[in-house]
Amino acid sequence: MPSIFSEWSTYTVFVLCAAIGGAVLSIQLFMLLFGIDGDADMDMDGGDGFGFVSIRTISSLLATFGLVGWWALNEGYGVPAATGFGLLAGLIMMGLVAWLFSLQSKLHQDGTADSSEAVGKIATVYLKIPESGAGKGKITVIVGDRSHEYAASTSGSAIPTGTEVRVLRQISETTFEVETL
Repeated sequence: MPSIFSEWSTYTVFVLCAAIGGAVLSIQLFMLLFGIDGDADMDMDGGDGFGFVSIRTISSLLATFGLVGWWALNEGYGVPAATGFGLLAGLIMMGLVAWLFSLQSKLHQDGTADSSEAVGKIATVYLKIPESGAGKGKITVIVGDRSHEYAASTSGSAIPTGTEVRVLRQISETTFEVETL
């Protein structure tokens, strides 16, 4: 009884690799377009974020191997040459995809504002700040090119809404001491 693999032609192997790799890449593109991004990375280089072995890189290797191998057979090259061309092109594509995604990971930006940057800045009273020890009001201040709202207190007299104040010091993560200008 012959094995199914003995009946497969080299063309079939190349087309199957191209189809599987292409299908996985298409599914990943669909997931990326609709916000369902998922990829399994395994850093093989010491952990600097250049994930060489991942679903994306392996599927790009398969797709490129299959397409280039199939092309080489159609151009009249023998099976060893077609396999070599396909493998070389697939490894180059795998490295290129890994490199491009490592560049993408460097684009990450933390949008969290450091509230301590508000110290020394001019702010506007949003909700009246009661006199010393009588409670807290609110201020708005520009930190990191965005407007933020923080609790504020003063050691002097009450400060009405709309007054510009200087942020003197940070009392807690979200509370500042202010004084009128």
